[in-house]
Amino acid sequence: MANVVVVGSQWGDEGKGKIVDWLSERADVVVRFQGGHNAGHTLVVDGKVYKLSLLPSGVVRQGKLSIIGNGVVFDPHAFVAEVAKLKAQGVEVTPERLKIAENTALILSLHRELDGFREDAASNSGTKIGTTRRGIGPAYEDKVGRRAVRVMDLADLETLPLKVDRLLTHHNALRRGLGHAEVTHEAIMNELISVADEILPYMDRVWKILDDKRRAGERILFEGAQGTLLDIDHGTYPFVTSSNTVAGQASAGSGVGPGAIGYVLGITKAYTTRVGEGPFPTEQKNEIGEFLGTRGHEFGVVTGRKRRCGWFDAVLVRQAVAVNGIKGIALTKLDVLDGLDEIKVCTGYRLDGEAIDYLPASQGAQARVEPVYETLEGWKGTTAGARSWNDLPAQAVKYVRHIEELIGAPVALLSTSPERDDTILVTDPFQD
Repeated sequence: MANVVVVGSQWGDEGKGKIVDWLSERADVVVRFQGGHNAGHTLVVDGKVYKLSLLPSGVVRQGKLSIIGNGVVFDPHAFVAEVAKLKAQGVEVTPERLKIAENTALILSLHRELDGFREDAASNSGTKIGTTRRGIGPAYEDKVGRRAVRVMDLADLETLPLKVDRLLTHHNALRRGLGHAEVTHEAIMNELISVADEILPYMDRVWKILDDKRRAGERILFEGAQGTLLDIDHGTYPFVTSSNTVAGQASAGSGVGPGAIGYVLGITKAYTTRVGEGPFPTEQKNEIGEFLGTRGHEFGVVTGRKRRCGWFDAVLVRQAVAVNGIKGIALTKLDVLDGLDEIKVCTGYRLDGEAIDYLPASQGAQARVEPVYETLEGWKGTTAGARSWNDLPAQAVKYVRHIEELIGAPVALLSTSPERDDTILVTDPFQD
């Protein structure tokens, strides 16, 4: 039985929420394996809209076990607020239905503050990354620096003060250097103790739970946040997130062996968007970009930030297919292109006059690449709400087939609206 990893194949915001929700109906366990609460999923279930940023998509469905893996950085106060929000919508989130890995690193107020201090300083120097100021990056830094406070530490009040002291030795030196007041030991201890009783009931040995579920033959769905081009190693560095977003992280970020992963599904938008700073070869700073943004409602789920929009970049997605081992893609938002007379697709780049078929790793080279376009005929009919290939205009089908050829991966699912049932299934990723 194939356990499934869902990854974004562009810069995120590809519509993973709907696809993960669609797949979660077929799954027994849904695992969030990386990132923080800086990226969101919008789910539409029975006409009701749920906006999640930290919790796995399975929490809105009864009978599913949801897991926050150790690859996530976890803001306990954001968690409490999100659980309360779901409760107000009629969704009960209980320790029986949700587990948090005991070795998950925490995001604290000092992480959020440091994130903001740095972004403010970078804005003045022209080196702004464009973070969400939610403390994600600083929390990952502390995890790698072996000074993080983790979920399990909330249960050990004897050693917790020592861990807080170690953390503050580092952070207060940074704050002094940036010209900001130090944080007191008492303030951080109070922050942690105030939320411990609400978090600890969810804590568990996630690696053991997943091993038991896998051996029992249950279907496991792994979901990440952001997209491949925001990966700390494989993305448009330094304009990336602070974790690995590629499919391989599903194993390390949850505690299962790589052999437990059977199918990698890449979520791919029918055009391209990104949020924040950084290179974007096919960006359209014109009426086409405005059209795509308006028609596609391109605003961040969590931040509300307007997304930058451009034509489909087959070079980037082809690279994402290789890096992730993507077996099939879920193509989303095809309907946004309805009515255009012509549609452009980037099939390659030129760098300093030379033709290349990849995105270079160098920041300078990424800024200099020029897209090479192929122009395709658009379609006048609508693809919105289509549930079979026969419902699609002929030119729309031709566009989809051409994308498959360019990126070297077949379409497994085609999403034609935010509604879960408006999905054309070609290959079931969970199929034995």
